[in-house]
Amino acid sequence: MRGTTPLSAGILLYRRDGDGPRVLLAHPGGPFWRTRDAGAWCVPKGAVEPGESVEQAARREFEEELGAPAPARLTPLGRIRQRGGKWVEAFAAEGAFDPRALRSLEFEMEWPPRSGRLARFPEVDRVAWFTFAQARERILPSQLPLLDRLQALLQG
Repeated sequence: MRGTTPLSAGILLYRRDGDGPRVLLAHPGGPFWRTRDAGAWCVPKGAVEPGESVEQAARREFEEELGAPAPARLTPLGRIRQRGGKWVEAFAAEGAFDPRALRSLEFEMEWPPRSGRLARFPEVDRVAWFTFAQARERILPSQLPLLDRLQALLQG
């Protein structure tokens, strides 16, 4: 990371099904993302706080965004740069998660804009398991390299 460019950390959870691996992606909460599907899903992630390691941040964010502890074993997937300039460092982890168990933290923002009213929204409004082909259609384009790296890791 250079200068003050933001760094986020996250965990790309995967499971092995009879018909191949699946990955768990998160859909951002809030009014701006409500109607977006293709190209809107992402790895559950968030900012690395001062004094926190990237792995600690990834584990904390996983728990805050999904409401469940992160798996014990993490495998580094490396760092990517998103379109807006933010760096994301991700880890892969094999594990199970029932999307119905989602319990995301909430954030507050003025909504509707310039209304003077504050509304609360979940950081993640839903999660789902996808095949790699399905995930490629839904993930933020700048996070595609993380899918490629996980797929190579699982094939290798």
